[in-house]
This record gives sequence, structure tokens and C-alpha cells, in this order.
Amino acid sequence: QVQLVESGGGLVQAGGSLRLSCAASGNRFSINTMAWYRQAPGKQRELVADITRGGSTNYADSVKGRFTISRDNAKNTVYLQMNSLKPEDTAVYYCRVVAAFLYWGQGTQVTVSS
Repeated sequence: QVQLVESGGGLVQAGGSLRLSCAASGNRFSINTMAWYRQAPGKQRELVADITRGGSTNYADSVKGRFTISRDNAKNTVYLQMNSLKPEDTAVYYCRVVAAFLYWGQGTQVTVSS
């Protein structure tokens, strides 16, 4: 069973920055793709960015050029650096990892005020 611990959410003004972290533990298998999703009130959960074990990345169009996903394989940790935040980035952000099975974090709230 993989446990995911997220941190770094909070309240920030528009134009500000936040860095999310998600640390995985308890995995018996190598962690493959790591990803960040988000869900705003009344909306479906959507992919924000993902990164393969080899470092290939993929971003939602809405965050390209503003967000950067990275990972530290030695620490089983994925990061999301969020710059130039906008009110529409407000959501609960979830970490998701694939390690034989698919695991989700508990979510961390990001609120961007205008």
C-alpha cells in the first residue's frame, strides 16, 4: 500500500507563487508516472501535469508556461511549482502516482484571491 502525503497548499494573491510537494512511501514497486490533478467546486477533476520516471512532462494548456512539474526519484517525491497564479487556479490539488496500482493523495487546497 502506497501512502501519499501532500503539502504546500494555501492562500495566495493573484500573480503569486506556491510550491506543492507529494511524498510517496510504502511502495514495493517502482513509481512510474506521477501527476497532479485539480478539482474546482462544481467541476470535474482535471489533469494539471504529469511526469514519467524518466522525466518526460505533460501539461494542461491552461498552465503551460506558468507551472512546472518535477520529481526526485530518490525521495519518491513530486513537486509542482506554480507561478503567476490566477483566481481560476483555485481548486483542491491531488497527487496521483502509478506503482503497479494507482494511488491518490488526500488533496491540498489552493486558493488564489483576486
